[in-house]
Amino acid sequence: MSEKETGTVLDLAAVGIGPFNLSLSALADDVPGLTYAAYDQRPHYDWHPGLMFDWAKLQVGFLADLVSLIRPTSRWSFLNYLVEHDRMYPFYISERFHIPRREYADYCAWAAARIPGLHFGTSVDAVEWDAQRDLWLLTLREVATGAVRVQPARNITLGIGTEAALPAPLKDLAGHPRVIHSGEHLHRIEEFAAAGVRDITVLGSGQSGAEVFLDLIRRQKESGWAVSWLTRSWGFAPLDYSKLVLEYTTPEYMRYFHALEPGVRDRLIASQWQLYKGIDSETIDLIHEELYDHLLDGDRPPVTLLPATALTAAETAGTAGTGQGGETIRLTTAHADTGGRAVRETEAVIAATGYAPRRPDCLTPVDKLIAWDTQARYDITEGHRVRTVPEVGAGLYVQNAELHTHGAAAPDLGIGAYRGALILNAVSGKDTFPIPRRTAFQTFGPQ
Repeated sequence: MSEKETGTVLDLAAVGIGPFNLSLSALADDVPGLTYAAYDQRPHYDWHPGLMFDWAKLQVGFLADLVSLIRPTSRWSFLNYLVEHDRMYPFYISERFHIPRREYADYCAWAAARIPGLHFGTSVDAVEWDAQRDLWLLTLREVATGAVRVQPARNITLGIGTEAALPAPLKDLAGHPRVIHSGEHLHRIEEFAAAGVRDITVLGSGQSGAEVFLDLIRRQKESGWAVSWLTRSWGFAPLDYSKLVLEYTTPEYMRYFHALEPGVRDRLIASQWQLYKGIDSETIDLIHEELYDHLLDGDRPPVTLLPATALTAAETAGTAGTGQGGETIRLTTAHADTGGRAVRETEAVIAATGYAPRRPDCLTPVDKLIAWDTQARYDITEGHRVRTVPEVGAGLYVQNAELHTHGAAAPDLGIGAYRGALILNAVSGKDTFPIPRRTAFQTFGPQ
């Protein structure tokens, strides 16, 4: 290494500061003697700003904060955030279990600005393995100055999140000014309005797609655009929030799921999509109310909802006839039930088509030390540690990269503190945090 190495060897270095590594950081503050730091290349904490609608609510209860399901007495709890902002009594009287998403984002930003050991504006450019000392060496670069240093660590936790995914038919249009992912919605929608766009198509029927669609039809009176909403699913289906189904997002089911054969796990994930890909019923109700108002108004541009309709091809077409210039986009679709095909033209596409696992470039130097499954995914233990070649003793852990090994709970905010506690107990070599064992009434495996 030509760069200067820092003197302190960290017990744990966290790469990325999203909600899950932020939870880990909050709990790490409660581990005596732990040397810890977290790094993120962004200048400050920010959480899905392109979808931060004023009216959107968190889909899990407020107890799924950074710490409460493991350490409710922590100073980093949501309730303590309310106390510090003098909102405890208004919150108590409001009887809100599902809080506004913007309030949760502000709570996380409040914690991120105060928790020790967090370093924003710092990119982790590479991770290497020091075989002689059995340490990870992180090449850190200060984004503002370009200064580079090397930080040794005994363990790493990757919490880099996922990346926006476009469906295959749209890949050739990536970068087109009127083909965007839903994560950009609030950053780009005013641009569409200013350009005189008169027809927008939304793809995908998860929560993000529903919120984008609702926002678009609420703007219709001012914008004058027609809106179409397409999904390849059988319908615009709700998340399943029934109590016994929610037990499938608990640690107990997660442990059961991990013990299954990989093929069985993949089959279950495909069948359990309503645990994490549906629309909350309140948003569905708001959409229906808006559509009913659309009927009453009688003069709004058309709104079209097309379930069981898959996008099979997309290409640019002629000049838009209704907007202020620019090409239209020709979409070819196929109906799942009838097999019928159709072609439609639109002026803009918002793809609410989810997110894909992100394989960080910084791991390239140690790629061959990591155990991958047959589909090039991390091979992960029940304790969220990535398996490596036998000679590597340094720990590599992941957060929200284990849907394939731990099930639908992996991306759920309600599992964040539990997973962080498991990692910190393993790294510190002691049971700093009691791990809950009774989390479901159901017995998932055979008697």
